[in-house]
Amino acid sequence: MKQPDIEYWINCMLQSHDYVSDLNITPGKSLQVESAGELKPVSVKPVVEKLTSFQAEVFALNLIRGNRRLMSDLVRDGSCDLSYRVGEDVRFRVDIFSGKNNISTVLRKLESEIPTVEKLNLPPVIKDMARERNGLILVTGATGTGKTTSLASMLNLINREKSVHVVTLEDPVEYVHPHKKATFNQRELGTNFSSFAGGLRAALRQAPKVILVGEMRDRETMEIGLTAAETGHLVMSTLHTVDAGQTINRILGMFEMEEQAQIRNRLADTVRWIVCQRLMPKIGGGRVAAIEIMGMNLRVRELVLAGETEEKTFYDVIADGKPMGMMTFDQHILELFEDGLITEQTAMSYCSRRSVVHRGLDKIKANRGESTTGIKGLSMERTARERSSGF
Repeated sequence: MKQPDIEYWINCMLQSHDYVSDLNITPGKSLQVESAGELKPVSVKPVVEKLTSFQAEVFALNLIRGNRRLMSDLVRDGSCDLSYRVGEDVRFRVDIFSGKNNISTVLRKLESEIPTVEKLNLPPVIKDMARERNGLILVTGATGTGKTTSLASMLNLINREKSVHVVTLEDPVEYVHPHKKATFNQRELGTNFSSFAGGLRAALRQAPKVILVGEMRDRETMEIGLTAAETGHLVMSTLHTVDAGQTINRILGMFEMEEQAQIRNRLADTVRWIVCQRLMPKIGGGRVAAIEIMGMNLRVRELVLAGETEEKTFYDVIADGKPMGMMTFDQHILELFEDGLITEQTAMSYCSRRSVVHRGLDKIKANRGESTTGIKGLSMERTARERSSGF
């Protein structure tokens, strides 16, 4: 299998279905793409019913192209990350990994056009985040929920509005930002720096006003990020957490117990916003993001410092913070259902508190004049006297 064969497979996969986001090369399966959140098989000529271990390995090695660092990462850590380009317009973020004595590859398609807040249909408060002068902004969620895309839209706004120096530390570089008002220096892990912690420490000497860190992966990176936010930089990054409350707890868990009181104080002083995302199937095809937003106010600060209790939770404070742009996943999910973008089943599947969403769905359906229960044909049994009198 040669390079033209690899690119033929990739092009067939891209054109096979609508809403293709990922290409999956796994031994024992056919070529597959993720379309609107579901894996679907792809046909090529000659026919590949099931990929052999040899085919999958050759595919991966063609993407690595003899890069010693990537080969070392794959052997030592069991996986490696890289970027890959087909032609001039199509770019991928690639993860190659080993398992069961086989090598598999997943290619995430990268958009060439830098997104805007309006195009992504993000809440207007996202623009306020991009206009912060300092502090820490975290965008969280599972892999593939659009964290990098949301951050790119914020950087795009900064690029249009501010004459500042922006340094990004990415793995790999996904959106290439042209110089507009801002000056961009985009650096890639493994090529321009060896670790996020090292790259972030070096960035503090490069006179940036805005720093993007691809992911806060460990304690050292988080500690340097907090220091950068405390010293007047706007630091943006991602974490793999499911909601705002878990994000605070995940950060605290990176540190020893005796350090956590100090870290709570530092978080209360530096965190400006936490945005959490979940991608859900959209009516008519494609996917739509449900978003939770927590901004720092006195009640949130109190919870960060003292921790949650049964009476006081991040969920409740966020739900009450709508006037300042905050929202829970459940509030946004109900908005998406009311706008006709998702089904009732999807709303219940992706919500945080089923009882809250169930009541909200019933209220929306009642306002539409729809039935709020699936039980039909019930009636009260009449007494003998009512039956004899004709009632």
